[in-house]
Amino acid sequence: MRRGAVHWGLLALFSDGPKYGYQLRTELDTRTGGMWTLNVGQVYTTLERLHRDGLVDTVGQNDEGRTMYAMTEHGQAALAEWFATPVTGAERSRSELAMKLAIAVTTPHADVTGIVQAQRVESMRQMRDYTDLRRRADPEKEPAWMLMLDHLMFALESELRWLDHIEATVLRRRRAAGSPAPAPADRRPVAEQPPAGGKR
Repeated sequence: MRRGAVHWGLLALFSDGPKYGYQLRTELDTRTGGMWTLNVGQVYTTLERLHRDGLVDTVGQNDEGRTMYAMTEHGQAALAEWFATPVTGAERSRSELAMKLAIAVTTPHADVTGIVQAQRVESMRQMRDYTDLRRRADPEKEPAWMLMLDHLMFALESELRWLDHIEATVLRRRRAAGSPAPAPADRRPVAEQPPAGGKR
C-alpha cells in the first residue's frame, strides 16, 4: 500500500528507540530543519495509522505518563523496503508551476512571458535566501538541514533552466507565427533588479 512521505518519515524516527506522539513532531521538525513541520493532529493521526497497520506498537508509558510506541519487526521490514525503493515521478509532475504554464501556453491572451519572468524573479529570490541559510549552517551539527537546502537549491537551478527553455520556446513560436517578440527577460540577480513598477 502506497504511503506518503510523512508516514515513512515518522516511522523512521522510531529507528533509535521508543517515542511518544509529541516527541515525533519535534524530532521531525529538527531533523528536516523545519521543512516538514506538522501540527499535532497530523502526527497523532499518522501514529494511529502506523499502529493500526502493525508498524508500531505501544510499549507502556514514560515517567510523565505519556504512551510510548516502538517499531515492530513488520515496521522495520517495511521501513527497509521504503529506503530501498526509488521515488517515482508520479508526484514530481504534480507541480502548480508546471500546471500553470502548461495551461498558460494554450490559453488565449495569457502572458506566458510575464508569468515566466515573475517566476524567475521569485525563484532567484528563493535561491538567494537558501544560499544565505546554507552559508550560516553548521556542517557538523546540521548535516540533514544542509542536505535539505542543497536539494532545494538544485531544484531551483533546474527550475530556472526550465523557465529559460519555456521562454525560448514561446519566442520561437511567436516568430514563426509572425507575432511581435516580447521584451527580453531581466536575468540580473534579484538584488540588482529595479522594484516592480518603479525605477531604481
